[in-house]
Amino acid sequence: MVIAAVCAATLVSPAFASAASQSQRTLQHDADVLVANGSPGVLVELSTAQGSVKVRSGHGDLRTRTPMPWNAHFRIASFSKTFLSATMLQLVGEGRLSLEDTVDRWLPGVVSGNGNDGRAITVRQLLQHTSGLHDYMAELDLFTEKGFLRHRFDRLSASEAVKLAVGKPPEFAPGTSWQYSNTNYVLAGMVTEKVTGRDWRQAITDRIVRPLDLRETTLPHTSPFLPAPHARGYDRFVVEGSNPPRLGRQVDVTLMNPSMGGGADGSINSTTEDGNKFLRALLGGKVLKPALLAEMKKTVPAPGLGEYGLGLKKLTSSCGAFWGHGGSLPGNSTGNGVTEDGKRSVMVSLNTLTPFKPDAELPSGNPLDPVIDHALCGR
Repeated sequence: MVIAAVCAATLVSPAFASAASQSQRTLQHDADVLVANGSPGVLVELSTAQGSVKVRSGHGDLRTRTPMPWNAHFRIASFSKTFLSATMLQLVGEGRLSLEDTVDRWLPGVVSGNGNDGRAITVRQLLQHTSGLHDYMAELDLFTEKGFLRHRFDRLSASEAVKLAVGKPPEFAPGTSWQYSNTNYVLAGMVTEKVTGRDWRQAITDRIVRPLDLRETTLPHTSPFLPAPHARGYDRFVVEGSNPPRLGRQVDVTLMNPSMGGGADGSINSTTEDGNKFLRALLGGKVLKPALLAEMKKTVPAPGLGEYGLGLKKLTSSCGAFWGHGGSLPGNSTGNGVTEDGKRSVMVSLNTLTPFKPDAELPSGNPLDPVIDHALCGR
């Protein structure tokens, strides 16, 4: 089922109306393709200085056959890392923290054992995923249907998540390579709490959410519920023993604890409108001073992901480089992008982590890439 698109403009002009109409048709087509390929529902919002274009397709609830809510709240997952990184860079700007501080400077003895050494890992390396620390998520039984349904309400503290990670040897010596690890941002949240004396969620709320008036952005701790309105989340887990990997039946995975390892690595709820507002403010220089934004945009090669800065990815579209940070949790996929000048951004939300048809083999590449490219490049 295809749901009609809407267009809203803050400043209506013939030129904008024409461009918006074309963008609406293109993005609607892209959203419909995602649904045809197996996503239950899709919500896309393009934001510019002149106005916004929003489209939706498919269903937010497969049982009732209702559409994706226009202002749906969803778990932004690892896009949360950009919020935390920006918060920590503000602390750097105030002289309360240095990117070259070691983890052990703030969390003595927390990262130790099995070749892990917090004295050799810096805050910069945490935010850039160059610490070499093992990803604690690899130790959780959440990636099969039985495992997810059994453990989706489990509570794991930040310190417990770090203990799981340092129970394994590092993947490489700090600063010598790159590998995505949620452990890095669990520790970043712990460092933020030491520096501020407050919960990391409160630091983000005080420094990002309230100043930017992100009214629909929430930090839920361990609550398994999403704010209303929201879509239901669905996923297909890999059938055990299938080779090549094959996806099984569709499972409702709406309810889950998003703060599995303390939450600093990816537990924020938001909307397409708030996500765009944050991205445009960040790249537009309204969140960080120029020198700090430049630090955030210092990248290293990230195999398979483009280049990685401090909680921010640099990617390439058909019309040039852009910035963003996607996220995924069971029942949610978030993709986004913002131009270098912060004038044009897009948020894409799917109510699934696996937007593929039944019995599909897992494809290569990100299915959200064409939507982001068309939105940012106006094609």
